[in-house]
Amino acid sequence: MRIGTTSYIIPGDLVANARHLAGRADHMQLVLFDVPGGPCNFPSPTEVRALRVIGDTDGLGYIVHLPLDLHGGPADDRLNHASLIKARAVIDSTRDLAPVAYIAHLDGRELLTGPYDAAAHARWCEQTGEAVEEVSAWIGDPALLAIENLEGYRLDIADPILAALPVSRCLDIGHLWVDRHDPLPVLAAALPRTRVIHLHGLATRDHSSLAHTPPAQLDPVLSALIASDFDGWLTLEVFEADYETSLAAVQASLERIQSVGASPHTPAAPPGLTSLH
Repeated sequence: MRIGTTSYIIPGDLVANARHLAGRADHMQLVLFDVPGGPCNFPSPTEVRALRVIGDTDGLGYIVHLPLDLHGGPADDRLNHASLIKARAVIDSTRDLAPVAYIAHLDGRELLTGPYDAAAHARWCEQTGEAVEEVSAWIGDPALLAIENLEGYRLDIADPILAALPVSRCLDIGHLWVDRHDPLPVLAAALPRTRVIHLHGLATRDHSSLAHTPPAQLDPVLSALIASDFDGWLTLEVFEADYETSLAAVQASLERIQSVGASPHTPAAPPGLTSLH
């Protein structure tokens, strides 16, 4: 598996963070935003060219996190919705980076109020599935679009969409921990479709350093990934100095796993760490 992190590790723009992470990570997840009347960090053509040079020179891959939860709804409303308009703008502007994945949230907030309504869920799956299909067509390869599980949602909310379309999954372990789910059975079921895994700790806030994660939580997850020969992209979805401390936590976990023989494989050190090489 290839370990990386987000584009907010040092103060600066996307290019500055890519330069910093080159040699310290296998990939960088571009966290993009466009606030109405406020800041926007969608990369310009000049920035994309600079990112591409860094990627080609230093072997840094890129993952693009789409800026808004994808909205379903009737076709006319959906295609004019900001989430799809901005998704297409981001896809078009980052295409030259040859991203290894595009991460998408699905907007299922309408299903979070009141008791479970099977008919409403089916309607949401149909309309949101159409949005996912449209976005995957813009990308060109549906397997590059990875649908992420969100905290507070049913674990099976997107199962009909995933069953109907050849898209991938982004399995966020931190979100499972937030909702107090055991990640191991979810991992076992999801890994065949999983392209990207998000890993982050919980402290006074979500997306904290993995240094806050007890070994009893972290070690079984990494052991399962090693035992399954997961060869996708493991994103430590943390920010600033939490990346280095999260890398150290991963390193310590891999050493514990190796020392007790939890896996027949010898894990490689995360980027920037060499004690297991």
